[in-house]
Amino acid sequence: MKILVTGGAGFIGSNFVRHILRKYPRYRITNLDKLTYAGNLDNLKDVAKNPRYSFVKGDIGNAKLVDKIVPDCDVIVNFAAETHVDRSILSPESFIDTDVRGTFTLLEAAKNYKIKRYIQISTDEVYGSIEKGSFTEKSQISPNSPYSASKAGGDLLVHSYFITYKVPTIITRSSNNFGPYQYPEKVVPLFITNALEDKLLPLYGDGKNVRDWLYVTDNCEAIDAVLHKGRDGEIYNIGGGNEIPNIELTGNILSMLGKPASLIKKVQDRPGHDRRYSLDCGKIKKELGWKSTTNFETALHETVEWYKNNQCWWKKLKDKEFKKYYKTQYKT
Repeated sequence: MKILVTGGAGFIGSNFVRHILRKYPRYRITNLDKLTYAGNLDNLKDVAKNPRYSFVKGDIGNAKLVDKIVPDCDVIVNFAAETHVDRSILSPESFIDTDVRGTFTLLEAAKNYKIKRYIQISTDEVYGSIEKGSFTEKSQISPNSPYSASKAGGDLLVHSYFITYKVPTIITRSSNNFGPYQYPEKVVPLFITNALEDKLLPLYGDGKNVRDWLYVTDNCEAIDAVLHKGRDGEIYNIGGGNEIPNIELTGNILSMLGKPASLIKKVQDRPGHDRRYSLDCGKIKKELGWKSTTNFETALHETVEWYKNNQCWWKKLKDKEFKKYYKTQYKT
C-alpha cells in the first residue's frame, strides 16, 4: 500500500508514520508537510533514510503539487492542520486556509484520481462542550473556537464528497493527544518544559476544565484500524477514557517532576473556553475492535521522561517566535 500522509512532520502525523513503517514492512509512505512552526523533520530523523519513506515539502492547498503526488498513492491520511485553539483566537485566517481550503484541495485530488480511501483526522472539539454524558458520532457539531469551526468545516466537506461524489472517505475524531514530539505550546509539553526550567505554568481560569487524554500511540493504532477495517462514509470517535480537570493534570506533572505547586500561575481564561469534552467510543470498539490500552499514569510518566531526556529537541523550539507568541498569549 502507498500512503500519502499530509502533515506527517507534526506531532500525531510523525508518530503515525513511524507506526506504519514499523508495522507494515511492504507499505510505502510519502510525507507532504509545509513545515510551519509546528512541523519538524527532527521528529522523523530515525526514518529519514528508510527507502520506503519519502518527504515532500509543500502546502496541501497547492493543487498543482498535490496533483503530482496523489496519482502515485492508494490512500490519503490527512493530518495537516492548524491545530492550536489559542493561536486560532489570535489569528484565525491561516486555520481557514489549511483546515478548510487545504482539505478541499485534497478531496478534489482524491476524487479526480480515484483514491481508494481518504481519512480525515479531526477532533472532539467540533462537538463543542458537554456538561454531562458523552458525544456520539451522531451528536450535533457545535464548535466554539475558530480552530474547531475550521475543523468542522473540513469535516462537512469530507462528508459532502462522500455523499455527492462517492469519494471513499472516513473521519476520525480523537480526544486530546499527548506523548513524545508534541510541540511545546500545547498544555502537556508546555507545562513539562516550563517546570523543567522552573518557569510558571499558566493555567486558564479556575483550572476545572475537563479533557479526555489519549496517548498518541493509542490514537495511531486506532487510525490504523480505521485505515484497514473502517467503513466508507463513517465517523469514528477515538478517546482515551481519561477525563481529568486541567488543575489535576497540572498537579500530576509537577509531582512527577518533584516541582512545587507554587509554579502554577492562574491566568485569565481564554474566550469561548469549552468546559468539558467527552467521547462515547463504543462504535470503534464494537465495529473495529479497538480500545485504548495504555495506562494514563504510565503514559504521562513516560512522556515526562521523554521531555526530560530530549531537552535539545524542545529547547530550540522555544525560539523567538515561540517566546513572542507566549508573551502575547499569557501577558507575561
